Amino acid sequence: MSPNLVSAVISPTEMAAIDKAAAASGLDSFGLMAAAGSAVAAAALRHFPDALRFVVLCGPGNNGGDGYIAAARIAESGAGTAVFALGDPLSLRGDAARAHDQCPLKPALLASFIPLPGDVIIDALFGAGLSRSVPDEVATVMRHVTALDLPVLAVDLPSGVDGRTGGVLGESFAACRTVTFVARKPGHLLLPGRTLCGALEVIDIGIPQRIVDAHHGSLRENTPQIWRKQATVLDASAHKYKRGHLAVFSGGPLSTGAARLSASAGLASGAGLVTLATPDAAVPANAAHLTAVMLKMVETASDLKTWLEDKRISAFVLGPAFGDMAKAHEYVALLRNRHLVLDADGITAFRDDPEALFDLFAEGTTRLVMTPHDGEFARLFPDLAKNPALSKVERAIAAARRSHAVIVFKGADTVIADPDGRAVINTNAPPWLATAGSGDVLAGIIGAHLAQGMPAFESAAAGVWRHGEAGKEAGEGLTAETLVQAIRPLHP
Repeated sequence: MSPNLVSAVISPTEMAAIDKAAAASGLDSFGLMAAAGSAVAAAALRHFPDALRFVVLCGPGNNGGDGYIAAARIAESGAGTAVFALGDPLSLRGDAARAHDQCPLKPALLASFIPLPGDVIIDALFGAGLSRSVPDEVATVMRHVTALDLPVLAVDLPSGVDGRTGGVLGESFAACRTVTFVARKPGHLLLPGRTLCGALEVIDIGIPQRIVDAHHGSLRENTPQIWRKQATVLDASAHKYKRGHLAVFSGGPLSTGAARLSASAGLASGAGLVTLATPDAAVPANAAHLTAVMLKMVETASDLKTWLEDKRISAFVLGPAFGDMAKAHEYVALLRNRHLVLDADGITAFRDDPEALFDLFAEGTTRLVMTPHDGEFARLFPDLAKNPALSKVERAIAAARRSHAVIVFKGADTVIADPDGRAVINTNAPPWLATAGSGDVLAGIIGAHLAQGMPAFESAAAGVWRHGEAGKEAGEGLTAETLVQAIRPLHP
């Protein structure tokens, strides 16, 4: 598979355009369907050698055509095979009709299907293009299959999962394996779709890379391929300021831990120097816990304005347990021309006037990275958060464009979006990363990347990926402190 397709994520609409362009280019569309169906059959026979019967459920479109070909190939191998169709197979058109006509097994109606122990279900009902709730008769079959805990191999995407959003359209199969073609779809990576796909296999069925590139947008999985070229290479002569100076703002005396986690993460992530900017009352608490991280007393906006005369400070993190919303407004205004990670209280501070924040960073290169979870996202972008027609990716891209910021829309399926329309979906985060202080660590990692000179989008994407890798390294039961200790070098 081409390296460009390894991380590519293609929407159902883009996939339809790719299929159409492939046929228009002279490629045999039925040959592509035959390759897809044969790949499904091979996967079924390889992974389920003990099946008593392969039951292929075929839908009314091309996904069903893949199923008829798969059924024919499985039957040719000598394995027990049965085919059940949704709707009247005589209404099929084009390649799907041809696949049905060439299948030696004539389908029974889906409504007559009774699952049996030992069955392996091949789900070729809808695939990635479904955009409405599954019919009642399909939902009934899904419930019966689930009740018997039968293995399901999904063709393209488990039926009932929206290929664009990853949402469940009424009911869905929970596949133990999914075979898809050309590249992954958003529904394979976004939740809850990701949890319903099982092991995912991507098959190259012979569509040229040039055709895929002509119709694929900018959505990808977050992998080192995205940001490797932008990762800073440190040479032997590098001094601490060349490696970047990161500043993190602390909250008051009873709320200092979050900022210290960010600062420690920034230092562990490669910033040459990290300073914790602290109000006077919090100095004793912070001083008692810090060694390599330096302290700077910053009590007022005037203090910050004076400190900003030092241009060697290359990036800032503001928000973790910061507390003072009015002061956050003042500080962010002063930081408008600097690289800034805005998290937690820094985001919430602008809930009543988000446009004031967006206007501060509207000009010039992208300097602001915001890291909202669902609740914080809704405070700045309530209309986007409430729009059920938008996927998480579409929300993140719209928010990035509106705010002139890179948006790290956090969650188990974190999406990172740039104002220019680029977006990546992160997939390497283990579930135990959902723990107190984890987001503070992420903010510090991203801040370190900004301080070292990485562009905002790559800083955020690399930070989220590195955060996930640290979570895997720290293991189940991690705390934010052990997460910091598990941060490993970011190899370019």
